[in-house]
Amino acid sequence: MSVHVPPDDAGIPRAQAGPNPQHLLTTLLGEYLDSSDAGLPSMAVVAMLKEFGISESSARAALSRLTKRGLIAVRGSGRPPVYHLTPQAIARHRSRMDHFLSFGARPPRWTGDWVTVSFSIPQSGQAQSGQAPRHAVRKALGALGFARLYDSVWIRPGSDSGPATQALHDILDDVDGGRWSVMHTRFDEEAGPHGPAAAYDLAGLASAYEAFIARYADLRVAVRNGQIDATRALVARTSVMDSWRKFPDIDPNLPEHLLPAPWPREAARNLMLEIHSALGSLAEARLIQVATPYWPDAASWITHFQASENSVPAPGGGDG
Repeated sequence: MSVHVPPDDAGIPRAQAGPNPQHLLTTLLGEYLDSSDAGLPSMAVVAMLKEFGISESSARAALSRLTKRGLIAVRGSGRPPVYHLTPQAIARHRSRMDHFLSFGARPPRWTGDWVTVSFSIPQSGQAQSGQAPRHAVRKALGALGFARLYDSVWIRPGSDSGPATQALHDILDDVDGGRWSVMHTRFDEEAGPHGPAAAYDLAGLASAYEAFIARYADLRVAVRNGQIDATRALVARTSVMDSWRKFPDIDPNLPEHLLPAPWPREAARNLMLEIHSALGSLAEARLIQVATPYWPDAASWITHFQASENSVPAPGGGDG
């Protein structure tokens, strides 16, 4: 997702159409709030999202959707409403941010093990057509990190088969004629043209990393040159994280010998970490500034998430 940025701000990438206020608000809450005790007035949220070109009606709709999802809750019965992050949301945000920032830090420990799922579903049955359960299986396997090697053969690296087994039980146990197997496998020619890498669009993934690098390269130069003020920092830093956070979910994190060379993930990650680390304090200051008129205690609660020191590349390194 992309966010609105003023077109004349040097060093900040231009926006793409269609920002998702709910997604953006989730990113902001995960990055800048770390306590369920903080009472967040709705007008403060409106002011925060206005920095990204989000209208008041869209901001309130995002609040409503996050409340329905259980990520935030209304505190008291006053008007206008005051929200707070739930303890579950705080834990989830911390876990997700750690995941986003640590992804790609080191190669996976590789054993050569793969979990393989094979299934067969009749085209039609007495109770239901075969299309609905087939779609459900594919959706569930995709959510678990599996990729389709052949039509009904799906694979994922590693040896943890429990989630896949449970998902197949849940979906197919009541489907007449449905059959499935979960196997632990190894490939005789793992790195060859008929090996597991064929299940993944690695060329498309590499292009996505390269597009990320191209989009934010000028911003990194501006950061290094001290050209980004607090107003720009909030939008830029949030945009970088919002763009990066898709990669841990779409990149299967395959071992190096299965990846085409050169693989651009490290260069993209170093760029993201450098910008994210350098702009944290400035972005926090801007968020406090825009929220304080509606939330006098904003400075007591707003913070910014930081990557661990050993994850952050040295400025000037990894130009990728």
